[in-house]
Amino acid sequence: MATWRRDGRLTGSQRLLCAGLAGALSLSLTAPLELATVLAQVGVVRSRARGPWGVGLRVWRAEGPRALWKGNAVACLRLFPCSAVQLAAYRKFVVLFTDDLGHISQWRSIMAGSLAGMVSTIVTYPTDLIKTRLIVQNMLEPSYRGILHAFSTIYQQEGFLALYRGVSLTILGALPFSAGSLLVYMNLEKIWNGPRDRLSLLQNFANVCLAAAVTQTLSFPFDTVKRKMQAQSPYLPHCGGVDVHFSGAVDCFRQIVKAQGVLGLWNGLAANLLKIVPYFGVMFGTFEFCKRICLYQNGYIVSPLSYKLTPGVDQSLKPQELRELKKFFKTGQLKSKKPTL
Repeated sequence: MATWRRDGRLTGSQRLLCAGLAGALSLSLTAPLELATVLAQVGVVRSRARGPWGVGLRVWRAEGPRALWKGNAVACLRLFPCSAVQLAAYRKFVVLFTDDLGHISQWRSIMAGSLAGMVSTIVTYPTDLIKTRLIVQNMLEPSYRGILHAFSTIYQQEGFLALYRGVSLTILGALPFSAGSLLVYMNLEKIWNGPRDRLSLLQNFANVCLAAAVTQTLSFPFDTVKRKMQAQSPYLPHCGGVDVHFSGAVDCFRQIVKAQGVLGLWNGLAANLLKIVPYFGVMFGTFEFCKRICLYQNGYIVSPLSYKLTPGVDQSLKPQELRELKKFFKTGQLKSKKPTL
């Protein structure tokens, strides 16, 4: 489900920049909740703190306030390559799923988006594993001094395949994620009692939050097992702090259910759901602000503080076409000012 409609008045690099900045800011502001989610999934704080507030307070007291943003740097850095790969993969899948008449169904569009997200996640998966390792380690006694040190240390000690430990759960988790997206999309008209193409900005924002809540809840057990597999390492203190011992993905599912019950697969879900509204709220707001700056630079609006259109400018023109048109009129005016004999 698309978060924003594609605006032809922005270039591809501008769209990527706006999305990247919006994602980085929203990730940074909700990083403490992400930390609480990961620690609860791995099981590091299970016996010592309950709830997102308790987890954050314990980390603050033990390691200092900066520890609440552990792993956020690598999460922000992976946004741009992840977005670029996802966009390229999505275009390929759309072409693949489009019929002979050039049409694509909503189900196929959702599948294209899910597959593109899966491809980008697999390509950038080592950075996700490193983020988990940085989160579960103690900043006062770190096993990894930074992103590059973590990458080289894991590669040297555990081998290249260790950087992709748990990647199969990403593929399996895409199935309930796609099912949840389709479930929400098919019921939007019933929820709002109106056609989807006439929904307001606030309604679209609510749709995104609802879709995120449903899809993340359905795929959360796979994410929990993935986090435990990422964190587990014989080279880390207490094997990375994982609260169950397992030999693989299936055994991890079994051991969690055996030790904690079925609901143990959803440890950390509360913190994860709490970050949805602020995450997408900041993302929407930042993206729209960056978009206005780009539209102002391209000459479509009179100010970056509003969407007031520039008089006499055809809004259907693409940025390159508008630049060429301005250049043409500017050249014509200069020629008309030359004295004639």
